[in-house]
Amino acid sequence: MSAEQPHNPLHGVTLEQILNHLVEYYGWEDLGEEITIKCFTCDPSISSSLKFLRKTPWARKKVEDLYLALSREW
Repeated sequence: MSAEQPHNPLHGVTLEQILNHLVEYYGWEDLGEEITIKCFTCDPSISSSLKFLRKTPWARKKVEDLYLALSREW
């Protein structure tokens, strides 16, 4: 049973969706400049980035924060 989260802006949005939006908006090169992590700067791909982000809470937080900042502009 999943509880509703009306005040969570990321509720219902997957990490893959977030990453796809950011890559579409920035491209890999600019995303790697915004968030300097190796999975964005060295041979980037969605699958390798997702693996890293799922295992690394501080990096995932940076990606989610960037997505939230952009979503306020959209």
